[in-house]
Amino acid sequence: MPHSTAPSLTHFDAQGQAHMVDVGSKASTHRVAIASGRIEMQPETLALIESGTAKKGDVLGIARIAGIMGAKKTSELIPLCHPLALTRVAVDFELLKDRHSVQCISTVETVGPTGVEMEALTAVQVALLTIYDMCKAVDRGMVIAEVRVLEKSGGKSGHFLASSS
Repeated sequence: MPHSTAPSLTHFDAQGQAHMVDVGSKASTHRVAIASGRIEMQPETLALIESGTAKKGDVLGIARIAGIMGAKKTSELIPLCHPLALTRVAVDFELLKDRHSVQCISTVETVGPTGVEMEALTAVQVALLTIYDMCKAVDRGMVIAEVRVLEKSGGKSGHFLASSS
């Protein structure tokens, strides 16, 4: 069989068994990841969020706290993620009125031997799920979409910037 130069999945050992990647010998560097996603909804639901009159309260304020908490709990949710000492988690929202949606952008930072992409993605997902939870009484058809890493820096693999598509 010819030798493959394709990248391999790092969470499997030579026997194909799942394992946590050993990052003990990796250098600690400043690492940043930015992720985004959005939740689509009825225009009336977006208006409720914007006005702050949703029955359960300040939807975006609560979703922000939930996203931050999600980032901090990532290693408890994703089996092979390392627990990390996060130095910064920011969760921001933008109302996209023309798309009847709320966009969430999370920025997560640490100084350590492994990246924070999973923490940024988890923050976005948990924040968007919180919006769903808080608004489901008026709009069960909401859709979470386009969750992805936008950018990451630090570490051996260097800088990544997602295409604009």
